[in-house]
Amino acid sequence: VFQSDPDLAQEIGEMQTQVLRCKSIVSGILLSAGEARGEASEETTVHAFVDELVAEWRTTRPVNDFEYRNLFGEDRAIISDSALKQTVHNVLDNALEASPHWVGLEVSRRDDTLIVSVMDQGAGFSEAMLSHLGRPYQSTKGRPGGGLGLFLVFNVVRTLGGNVSAGNRPQGGAVVTLTLPLSALTIDEQEIDEQRMDEPDRKEGGYEH
Repeated sequence: VFQSDPDLAQEIGEMQTQVLRCKSIVSGILLSAGEARGEASEETTVHAFVDELVAEWRTTRPVNDFEYRNLFGEDRAIISDSALKQTVHNVLDNALEASPHWVGLEVSRRDDTLIVSVMDQGAGFSEAMLSHLGRPYQSTKGRPGGGLGLFLVFNVVRTLGGNVSAGNRPQGGAVVTLTLPLSALTIDEQEIDEQRMDEPDRKEGGYEH
């Protein structure tokens, strides 16, 4: 049936590809979603978290030229968030699909907000897609990796109290920017102290199950 309508067949093919990608993304996010944040997450810093995120991505993806700039400034203690890491990896994957030869990542700070921008040198976003970003499905014609992947990115970032914006760069290509309140990536000192006080009980098997 679809063979008689090439456009529809292409749309179906794009949707199937997006669904497979989303299954992988959601699996990674769900692995961390059910974990107790104070117990399963590790204390780290912004610089260490982003450096690790970048190292993992570049060693597992066929990127030719990757430009990473960390402009965050003075470091800050945070909790390593697996869902956020999966989300940034997804944005980087989208950029790589659109621009196999070059991908850029810039991390910066504005007051108490973490800003993560992913750039590429691809065809950019169409006006139609920019006007519908964040919706469950949009055709990715002319912009591989858009659609459902970005829909998931929007929802994860919003869950953390942040925002996502996208646009086209003056020099060509696209940019997707994630802004997150640093407070969403930290826990209270009191919680940390309580966890440390509980450590001897864990080692001695003192928790009741």
